[in-house]
Amino acid sequence: MEPVTPPAGGYARPVPLVGDTTSAAARAADPDGWAMGPDVVAALGEVVAGRRDIRRFRPDPVPDTLLTAVLEAGHRAPSVGHSQPWRFVVVRDASTRDRAAALADAARLRQAEVLTEDRAARLLDLKLEGLREAPVGVVVACDRRTPAAGVLGRATFPDTDMWSCATAVQNMWLTARALGLGMGWVTLFEPADLAGLLGLPDGVETLGWLCLGWPDERPPEPGLQRAAWSKRAPLADVVLHERWPDEDGGPAAPVSHLRGPSSSRLVGATDAADAQLAAPEALGVLDRVVARVRSLGSGPVTGGTLVLAAADHPVAGLGVSAFPSSVTRDVALAAVAGESAGVLAARGAGLGVVVVDAGVSGGLVPGALDARPVSGRGDLVSADALAGEDVDRLVAAGVAVGRDAAASGVVVLGEVGIGNTTVAAALAAALVGLPAEDVVGLGVGADAETLERKRTVVAAALERVGDASGLSARALLAALGGGEVAVLTGVVLGAARAGAAVVLDGLAASVPALLAVREEPAVQAHLVAGQRSREKAHAAVLRELGLEPVLALRLRAGEGVGGCLAASLVLQSLHIRTTLAVTQDPR
Repeated sequence: MEPVTPPAGGYARPVPLVGDTTSAAARAADPDGWAMGPDVVAALGEVVAGRRDIRRFRPDPVPDTLLTAVLEAGHRAPSVGHSQPWRFVVVRDASTRDRAAALADAARLRQAEVLTEDRAARLLDLKLEGLREAPVGVVVACDRRTPAAGVLGRATFPDTDMWSCATAVQNMWLTARALGLGMGWVTLFEPADLAGLLGLPDGVETLGWLCLGWPDERPPEPGLQRAAWSKRAPLADVVLHERWPDEDGGPAAPVSHLRGPSSSRLVGATDAADAQLAAPEALGVLDRVVARVRSLGSGPVTGGTLVLAAADHPVAGLGVSAFPSSVTRDVALAAVAGESAGVLAARGAGLGVVVVDAGVSGGLVPGALDARPVSGRGDLVSADALAGEDVDRLVAAGVAVGRDAAASGVVVLGEVGIGNTTVAAALAAALVGLPAEDVVGLGVGADAETLERKRTVVAAALERVGDASGLSARALLAALGGGEVAVLTGVVLGAARAGAAVVLDGLAASVPALLAVREEPAVQAHLVAGQRSREKAHAAVLRELGLEPVLALRLRAGEGVGGCLAASLVLQSLHIRTTLAVTQDPR
C-alpha cells in the first residue's frame, strides 16, 4: 500500500452532530466564549433586580401562551439527579381560591399572635388579597414518593428535591417579571390544609401558592423592605471565605420577633441558684418553677393576682352536673364579697383578686368586671357555644385583664361555672385528640347516670364539630367553649405578653392555656401547672403543655383554689431563692 500524505494542516477534528460541538482548544483559547454578551447580562440583571413579590392584581385573564411560558421556565429548572420532582397545580376556580384565601387569613392571624405587637401589626397590614384577585394560582408541589436513595444526589442530601422545586419557583418568578406579569409567593398556610384543599396524596408536599396575574402595583423595591419590615443586608455581611469563622466571628443570626425569655435569663436564673447555700434543686419541682419565673422578668416577684372568671352554660341543661346553674351566681357573688373559697385562698397567699362576669345568668354580677357575651349561646350538642364575634371580644377583654394583672406579679387562673367541666372536657378532647370516654370525669357530687350523660354530650359535641385538628383556637372556642374559658384564654395571652408567669388551676383553668399556646406557642414558657386535679382529662392537658404540676392533692374545688395554694408555694420559694445566703466561689 502506498503511503498516504496527510492533508495540509492535519486531519479535521470530528465534530459531533449533536451535543457540545466545541473543542478543548477552542475553550482554552476563549474561556469566556460561553457568555451571552453584555446586553443579555444587563437584561438578566434588570430582571433579577426587578423581581417583586406582588400582592395587588388586576382581574384581566392571563393568556395561555404566557402561562405556558412561565410553567415551561419552571420545568427548565435544575433538579438533583434530573429527577424533576416538581408538580404544578394550576387553579383558576374562584371558589378554590376563596377557600385558599380563608386558610391563609387564619394562618396569618395565628402567626401574628406569636410576634411582638409591633411586628404583628405590620404583618396584619400586609395585603394577601392576591389569592382572590389574581386570576391564576399555581401551587408548586414536590413529589417525594421516590425513595431518596433511588435518586442520584439525594441519598446524602435528602431535601435536594425540595430545593430543586424552589429553583423552579425562582425560574417562574423571573420569567413572569420579564413578561410583565406579577407573581406573589404565599406560604401562610398550614401545609396539610393546603394539601387537603387540593387533594394531594401522601408523599407530595406543597411549597406554597403562587399568585399569577397582571400586577396592580409596580413597586420600586421589595414590599417588606418598603414596609420597614427589614432591609437588604450588605453583600459583605453574608459572604464568608474558606470556612465559617471561629466563635462570634460569623454573620449575625436572622432576627426573630417571637416573644419568650432569653437564654441568658434562663441560664442566669439557674446560675443564681447554684451559687446559694443549698444543694442543687433543693426545692425540687419548685426550683424549676422559680427558675422559670425569674427568667421572665427583670425584678423580684413578691405577689400576684387571682383572675376569677365566671359564666353559665346552656349545656348544664342537659343534665351534666349534680348542681343547679344558680350556684354559679351564688359563688360569683360570694367572690365579690370576699367570701368564696377561691378568694379566701388568694387572700391567704397574699394575692389580689379580679372577678370577671363572663356570662353569669341573671345579669351582670354587681362588683364584677363586665365581659359578657352579647349574642346567643348554644349547648355544644345542637349549636355552637359562642358566636365568633363574642369569642374575639371576650378574648380581647381577657388580654386587657391579664396585662393589667401582670403588673402585680404572677397571674393565677380561676373559674366558676356549673357545667364547665363538660365544656373543658370537650375542648380537651378536640385539642389533644382523645375520645369522650378518655376525657370525661365524674365531677363533683355526680353519679354514674350523670357521668354517662356527660360522656354522651361530649361525644355528640365532638361528632358535630368533626375533625378539629385544623381548627384555630378561636374556632374551637366558638364551637365548644364558654365565656370564662374565652376570657381566661385572653388572660393567659395578655399576661404572657406582659412578661408574667401564669399559674394554672384545674382542668377548666388549664384548657385556656392550651388554647393560648395554640395561638401563640411562646406562651408555654410562661406557664406553671399549679396542680393536677381529679378530672380525667387534666393530666392529658398538662402533658400536652409539657408541664409538671406543683401539687397533686386530688382537689375538686375549682375557683382557683389549687392555683392559689401553688402560687403561695411559688412565692415562698422565690423569697427563699432571693434571700438565701450566697456561697463563695471556690475557684
